[in-house]
Amino acid sequence: MANAKKKNGTPAAAKPDKKAAASKKKPVPAAGKAEDGRDALARELRSLIPQLDAEGLSFLIEQARVHLYNMQAEELNKTLAGFGPAAKPARGDSFRLEGSDSGSSYYIVYNNDWIMFSRDEMVQLVRIVSAPGTNLEIRERFYRWLERERRDVLISIPMADKFDEKLKTLTTLIKQTLKLHP
Repeated sequence: MANAKKKNGTPAAAKPDKKAAASKKKPVPAAGKAEDGRDALARELRSLIPQLDAEGLSFLIEQARVHLYNMQAEELNKTLAGFGPAAKPARGDSFRLEGSDSGSSYYIVYNNDWIMFSRDEMVQLVRIVSAPGTNLEIRERFYRWLERERRDVLISIPMADKFDEKLKTLTTLIKQTLKLHP
């Protein structure tokens, strides 16, 4: 590109070399000085902000939010890893709990099948799984409640009895995720 010429024979303006600019970046400090390194990176980012247009700022904000989400997910995965095999769902089964924005309803999501529970029903479930007793006694109460109050759940999430791995997983998920406030 240095030898490029305009039509009239004069040299063309050289474009900045992106590789050369990238190589001038400041090195990331050693892990021992993580806080000092974080401060230096924050100062550098602040110094670059006036040079960015709205699109660049929007991109940085979006990337920061993605990174924060990933950090939270990583922390949650570390926490869940400490619970051992009993907390893991059966192979191929996926469970999670979701609450509505208003707090009036909750969802047990099983393999992308959303099963709605009213706030009162979820309070009952939390009471059942938080009550004293052995894990087997708790699962038996939970299973009986589902048979009596919400047979549709036993159809959506096929569970044979109180020994079913899916019931164990669901009981653990509710117990670890939701707590009653006095």
